[in-house]
Amino acid sequence: MIKEYKLVVVGGGGVGKSALTIQLIQSHFVDEYDPTIEDSYRKQCTIDKESVLLDILDTAGQEEYSAMREQYMRTGEGFLLVYSINSRNSFDELQSFHEQIQRVKDSDNVPVFVVGNKCDLEMERQVSYEEGLSLAKSFDCKFLETSAKQRINVEEAFYGLVRSIRDSNEKVPEQEEEVVPTVSEESPTNKKAGTKENGQKQGDKTKTTTSSANMAREEEPAAAKRAQQSETHTETKSKSGCCVIV
Repeated sequence: MIKEYKLVVVGGGGVGKSALTIQLIQSHFVDEYDPTIEDSYRKQCTIDKESVLLDILDTAGQEEYSAMREQYMRTGEGFLLVYSINSRNSFDELQSFHEQIQRVKDSDNVPVFVVGNKCDLEMERQVSYEEGLSLAKSFDCKFLETSAKQRINVEEAFYGLVRSIRDSNEKVPEQEEEVVPTVSEESPTNKKAGTKENGQKQGDKTKTTTSSANMAREEEPAAAKRAQQSETHTETKSKSGCCVIV
């Protein structure tokens, strides 16, 4: 059965979330900007020799859709946090998006991947590569700069998020199997009585063995005495014996 991963693309309006997703799915660049409310895409691909199905949800970046975005976040396994390198404001927004994800998922260890999009617009850059990398480190996640227009690091970003989900799943300890105690058919009372009875039997056996040993020791002097008396009687009889002459 093909493993399915639920990915959610999050970021401010106009950073290129839809352009990245469509470039991955359909291999072409959407130039015009059309604000997204919610779009869902599915793609089967191979990541690290494993055939997987990516279920990608492209969310709205506008603040008025925050409640709707939280609903989508609940179902996501991993999140692509996207900003545009030519927009300082979109970069600053990622902190609040990340906090929202942690709050909705009720966890500090949600798989995320920070993406600085539009790296082809180098002349318009407002956010340095080092700043993006530093933000990713603060989130304890990976970082890449991408270009949906030139298809730079597009697959690497989505596939990297899948790898982060895998790593997160492997870190979760397996629950120990519950050990069910074996119940004996004997009642506790019978067990105790049986133990006591067995103890008495062993005690009786020990007493019998001890008595037999004592009796044997007591009989030894008597037997020796009888043997001595028998020898004396025989010797006397020999001395007082008569000789018969025929």
